Amino acid sequence: MPELPEVETTRRGIEPLVANKVVEQVYVYNGSLRWPVPQELISLLPGQQVNAVRRRSKYLLFDFSSGTMIVHLGMTGHLRVDSLKAEKRKHDHVEIVFTDGTALRYNDPRRFGSILWTSNDPLQHIRLSTLGPEPFDRHFNASYLHKLSRHRKVAVKPFLMDAHVVVGVGNIYASEALYRARIAPARPAGKVSKAAYERLIQAVTIILSEAISAGGTTIKDFANSEGKPGYFTQELRVYGRAGQKCKACDALVKQVKLGQRSTFYCPNCQK
Repeated sequence: MPELPEVETTRRGIEPLVANKVVEQVYVYNGSLRWPVPQELISLLPGQQVNAVRRRSKYLLFDFSSGTMIVHLGMTGHLRVDSLKAEKRKHDHVEIVFTDGTALRYNDPRRFGSILWTSNDPLQHIRLSTLGPEPFDRHFNASYLHKLSRHRKVAVKPFLMDAHVVVGVGNIYASEALYRARIAPARPAGKVSKAAYERLIQAVTIILSEAISAGGTTIKDFANSEGKPGYFTQELRVYGRAGQKCKACDALVKQVKLGQRSTFYCPNCQK
């Protein structure tokens, strides 16, 4: 599943290609995504200009004058901007055609993504209103995590991945951040010290920044808006490396299940 760096990479690639463009026509070839694509987009968007493309958590927000289109890439979704002369691809489900002869195309083989619409404040939409802070937000700090985690028995890794705690720290980056912060992923969140959370905050922000700069991480399906893979895969220190030597010591990286998600860690470096 595309995580925050992959979604931000998509946003940065797409926004310059669609900003200030005017919609001419909308085609919904298959509206059966995670939730049905609003058919009103077909009549609502033509004549409207794309004012901005923002991101909140793993959602992309396309701002128009009368509202906001909210896009989630799901497991295998991606967006690209093509010339109208370019052939459509299998699994292209929605196409937004602009007056300049280009089109924004949403492709999603597994159809777990979504395209929603709101004419109100998108941050108050039911899918976004209960989300935690962004990992780069000043409110995401050690005091916040330490206070929120007191008396919590849940392991620190699923705690960190909870979107109500902080958004965008998915499975790959949670494993990597805990490794750099030297925190065992199975340690109860309530037993993690404030000093350890300080290290974790720093690790999360550094890793996500590095991943964004590298264009994200490609494990299976992710490609950016230009169809290129993410290159942060080359920087992974524990994720996907079970049975291999830790890059900091001779211990072998282990793999366990936490919250039904594969978790990778070094039993020597992480306590």
